[in-house]
Amino acid sequence: MTFDRHRDRAGRDSYHHGNLREALVEAALRLIAERGPAGFAFVELARAAGVSPAAPYRHFRDRNALLAEVARRGFVRFAAELARVWNDGRPDPVRAIESCGLAYLDFARRDPASYAVMFESGLPLEDADPALRQAADLAFAVLRRAADAVCATAAGPRPPALMVALHVWALSHGIASLFIGRPQKLPMTPEELLEAGLLIYLQSLGIAGTADRR
Repeated sequence: MTFDRHRDRAGRDSYHHGNLREALVEAALRLIAERGPAGFAFVELARAAGVSPAAPYRHFRDRNALLAEVARRGFVRFAAELARVWNDGRPDPVRAIESCGLAYLDFARRDPASYAVMFESGLPLEDADPALRQAADLAFAVLRRAADAVCATAAGPRPPALMVALHVWALSHGIASLFIGRPQKLPMTPEELLEAGLLIYLQSLGIAGTADRR
């Protein structure tokens, strides 16, 4: 009987040997979706992945290392989506940066587990794994390029692009965090709120809003 238990445990671990890392990440995303980034222990993750309590340590030194990998993958997908909708500023920079903001909301809605780890887990990016910092920087770099192009269209003095990128990020993040997946009843959708906020903000900088061309 002891041999059978040992064989079963070895079988489960060897079954995941080739894709154990992926199985752990997928199990983590399921647990995060149910409980949030802080809602489970490493041993629960192993149980959810169907492996022994020691198995996760083959790939991740601790729970934070696993969360960092989940966040890294999220930022990579996020950056790719931002780059896709930015589309090198087409059809025009203002409309394209608005699309970036809308993609921010869409990502938060479609992948709330990854979004929670990326922005709500408390992982310190300054002390994080270099791969995580690089992925996060890649996502922000898309908004920075977008802001550079948008600021070049200003009617008056050119606003600082870094400030504009941070403001667009903050507005998008604030609306996503407050309203995506929450029960508040509002007279407008998060997307409408974001579009109105961006219009007012960009016009205040002397940048033509999308409404001017409709």
